[in-house]
Amino acid sequence: MNYLYSDLHAAPDRQEAEDALALLRRWAAESSPEEVADLDPAIARLLPNGAVSNYPALSRNYPEGFNADEAYRATLPDLQNGPTSLIRGARQQLQHVGISNFRLPIRFHTRQGGDLTLETSVTGTVSLEAGKKGINMSRIMRSFYKHAEKTFSFKVIEAALDDYISDLDSLDARIQMRFSYPMKVESLRSGLVGFQYYDFALELVEKDGVRRKFMHLDYVYSSTCPCSLELSEHARQRRGQLATPHSQRSVARISVEMACKDCLWFEDLIDIARDAVPTETQVMVKREDEQAFAELNAANPIFVEDAARLFCQRLLSEARIGDFRVVASHQESLHSHDAVSILTQGDTFAAQSIDPRLFSTLFHVG
Repeated sequence: MNYLYSDLHAAPDRQEAEDALALLRRWAAESSPEEVADLDPAIARLLPNGAVSNYPALSRNYPEGFNADEAYRATLPDLQNGPTSLIRGARQQLQHVGISNFRLPIRFHTRQGGDLTLETSVTGTVSLEAGKKGINMSRIMRSFYKHAEKTFSFKVIEAALDDYISDLDSLDARIQMRFSYPMKVESLRSGLVGFQYYDFALELVEKDGVRRKFMHLDYVYSSTCPCSLELSEHARQRRGQLATPHSQRSVARISVEMACKDCLWFEDLIDIARDAVPTETQVMVKREDEQAFAELNAANPIFVEDAARLFCQRLLSEARIGDFRVVASHQESLHSHDAVSILTQGDTFAAQSIDPRLFSTLFHVG
C-alpha cells in the first residue's frame, strides 16, 4: 500500500497526519518489537500501551566473560567530573561532601599494649570548590582501604587523609571513625568483672592547611538529684516517712581536641570522665554491689549543671587536652522531660546554634 502526498513540499494538514499515524499503527500491530525498534525506537511512544524501547533486541544474559579494559573504561560517562555547565543550583563551595557510615573492621591499640579489631563506621568528606560539579565517592572508600589493614593510629588516618586530598583534588578534608570500645570493669564490692562498652569517635580534620585531632566519648552514669535527696531525708527525719530520691541514667558526650601527639588513650579519657563523675552505670552486680552503688550515688548527688562543671574541672587539669565541649543529659525519672547542659572551653566547639536533635542522640539503651 502506498501513501503519497499530493505535494511533497507542502506542509501536511491534520487529516493527513492522522491518516499517516493510523497507517503506522496498522503496520506496527503486525510487526515484531524488534522490527519497530529497528525502524525507529521513538515509534513505540506512538503505539497504544506500547513499551518504550531505545535499542533493538537487547541481550538478557549477564556477560560473565566481558572484560572492561582500559580502553573501554575510557568511554564510560562520568557526570560527577563533568563540566561546570552541569552544576545545578548555586555555584557555591561545599564545606563537606562525601560518605557516611561506611563500615569495616579496624584494629586499634589498647593502653595495655594489645590490639582490638572493632567494627568501625567511617565518615569521610572533602570540600568541593564552587566551580566543580562533584567528587568520585568510591575514591574515598578506596583511599581508606589502602590503610585499613594496618593497626590504626592517627598516623594511619593522616595517610588516608593525604590520599583524600590528592585523589579528589580538594583543599580541606575530614575523617571520622565511630566504634564501640570494650573495656573490662570490676564491680564495686563483689569482685565480679564484666565488659563495659564505650561509644567513641576519632576525628582528623584538615582546614586551610592545618590538621587537628579530636576524640569524642559518650560516658554513661547515674545522677541522683540533690534536691530530691534532701527532701527524702527531710521526710524521714521530720515525719518518719520512708522516701527515696530520684536518680536516672545520664549521658555526657565529651569532645576534646588532642593537644599532644598520640598520647591520649581511649582508656585515659574514660578514666578522666570516671574521676570527675564516679557514678558510672554498672555491668556486673550482686546485692552488695547494688548497695554500694546506692551509697556511691548518695555521696555524689549532682544536678546536670554540676555534671558539666565537674567534667570541665577535670579536663582543665589535663595538659594533653586543648579545647573541649561537654554535653550532658540527665534523662529524668521524675519529669517527663530531660535536664540538659552544654559547656565549651575555647573557640573550637563554641557555636551560636545547636543541632535540633543533639540531645536526642544522647539516649543510650545499654
